[in-house]
Amino acid sequence: MDEIDFRLADGRILHGYDSAPGDDSRLVVVWHHGTPNLGTPPAPLADASEQLEIRWIGFDRPGYGGSTSAPGRTIASTAADLTTVLDTLGIATCALMGYSGGGSFALGAAAVLGPRVTAVATLAAVAPYDVPGLDWYAGMIPSGVASLEAAVAGRDEKLRYETSGVEYDPEFTESDVAMFGGPWGWLGSVAGEPAMPNGPDGLVDDDCDYVLPWGCDPATITAPVHLIHGTADRIIPSTHSEWLAANLPNATLDLHPGLSHVSILTHATPALTWLRQAVPKNR
Repeated sequence: MDEIDFRLADGRILHGYDSAPGDDSRLVVVWHHGTPNLGTPPAPLADASEQLEIRWIGFDRPGYGGSTSAPGRTIASTAADLTTVLDTLGIATCALMGYSGGGSFALGAAAVLGPRVTAVATLAAVAPYDVPGLDWYAGMIPSGVASLEAAVAGRDEKLRYETSGVEYDPEFTESDVAMFGGPWGWLGSVAGEPAMPNGPDGLVDDDCDYVLPWGCDPATITAPVHLIHGTADRIIPSTHSEWLAANLPNATLDLHPGLSHVSILTHATPALTWLRQAVPKNR
């Protein structure tokens, strides 16, 4: 896995990853990481990626890992950073995969990049905030509600909240906890402190992004979208993907009874297979 620092037009650094530098024979899939994670493409999908001839591209969102913080960023502005990555690497088109909040950034990138995106797969994505027809907080764990309500109050309040010593309780289900004993224990190496060596800016700005206007309209996405969600998820309730499926023009919804926020990753390999099948071999 090559690591690359991309310099953006405003002088920021975006720390990125490329699993197969220069290999134009593979389908490029951009990984959009969850909150609070690094952007390293998922190691548990390495074997499937080889079989499917996938080239992974990823980057730490601003404020995470080696990427410069960008207070005031939005989902659309972060998606626009991907243009620099693709142009620098000489990549014309790509597919996208996003997990958890990364699903929102994947959808935002598809809206911003238009025809450069050939297909999108999300696992436990977050829907836009305060949209008609969705009770955004319904079914969400109390820690999640408190954290996101702090973001609604503004970036300063969200930063104060995150530095107050408050502890976030994800209330993982038994099926979630079991995942950490297998390949997806990898999440522990990219989440939390490893992702935030310079403070909580990445987490703060992610949560603010989720409750601010995206700056782009997911309804304009032209690429096919596959939304995967577990019905037992209380970190991001499955009603978020249900709303997205009802409001995106080319979306399919794959709900899994009993699966939750981490255990839904058992469907990451099928999601990757769907991406490979959705994009013609010559793309």
